Amino acid sequence: MSAVEDRLAELGLSLPEVAKPVAAYVPALRDGNMIFTSGQLPMVSGALVQTGKVGAVDGNVTPEDAKKLAEICALNAIAAVKSVIGDLDKVTRVVKVVGFVASDPSFTGQPGVINGASELLGKAFGAAGVHARSAVGVAALPLDAPVEVEITVSVQD
Repeated sequence: MSAVEDRLAELGLSLPEVAKPVAAYVPALRDGNMIFTSGQLPMVSGALVQTGKVGAVDGNVTPEDAKKLAEICALNAIAAVKSVIGDLDKVTRVVKVVGFVASDPSFTGQPGVINGASELLGKAFGAAGVHARSAVGVAALPLDAPVEVEITVSVQD
């Protein structure tokens, strides 16, 4: 087990099986020393944990719940990276995180939601987990997911 997985275990987390694609793509792809993940949804055991919009008046998905869902997305992204390189200790830097939040039109807290992913990556990778990031509000996501996260990491051979 890698040091990254040890740190995750200390948080009470373990890497899931890589989520199966819901369309024509692969979960992660390596190009040189970079690994790009596809957008990862908050899937656990093959099913979405929650669906709907964040910040909706009817209380569909709270920002707090969405932040936890973003953490699940990041955990799925880490699993996708591991599926390509085998050993997470080969990751030298989390370079970029892009987070999408299916948002009610009046909701502007996307950065706080995507902090769920960013904070987990920092805990898992330490200093190498500090990254550039975008947090974007969108009208809808695949399968009515509230959150989707993709990451780009650099690796050593």
